[in-house]
Amino acid sequence: MKLFLKGERCYTEKCAIEKRNMPPGQHGRLRKAKMVGYGVQLREKQKVKRIYGVLEDQFRRYFEQAERTRGITGETLLQLLERRLDNAVYRMGLATSRPQARQLVRHGHFLVNGKKVDVPSYSLKSGDTVIVRESSRQNPTILHAQEEVKGRGIPEWISPEGELGGKVVSMPTREQINLPVQEQLIVELYSK
Repeated sequence: MKLFLKGERCYTEKCAIEKRNMPPGQHGRLRKAKMVGYGVQLREKQKVKRIYGVLEDQFRRYFEQAERTRGITGETLLQLLERRLDNAVYRMGLATSRPQARQLVRHGHFLVNGKKVDVPSYSLKSGDTVIVRESSRQNPTILHAQEEVKGRGIPEWISPEGELGGKVVSMPTREQINLPVQEQLIVELYSK
């Protein structure tokens, strides 16, 4: 499945999934047994972990936090992951991929509410403003990313603030998180 992990390359015809839609290797063409039950649930969890670039322990903590929170656990889990600073930077179009956004945040290129934040897992709240630091405004990586992602669009839960920033207007809803994921399968997997 196409997870858009390679940045802008996934939006062009150079994407590996478009060229070759089979597993790699000599035996890639062989038909595999159909996955059921546990395998399907595990695949969904791995898919979400790969999309957001989160490791197992951190993902489990996000799940436990979502479980404690009132509401639908699966949707809350996706909201927690979507509110991460590195993901918001990617969604604002200041990076071409989530790994690139993570690195830019780690290198301290962004201010949250006027304060430097270099923790990619920083959880944004409604009303938080994320802007590029004054000293990083001419960073070629950020400028290139802005040019590359013009057609992608910004989700409704983020409003643009100037050219190099955005404001979290509200918490993301499931309809605004357009991921090919069945979060209920993840909840079932962890509920075993």
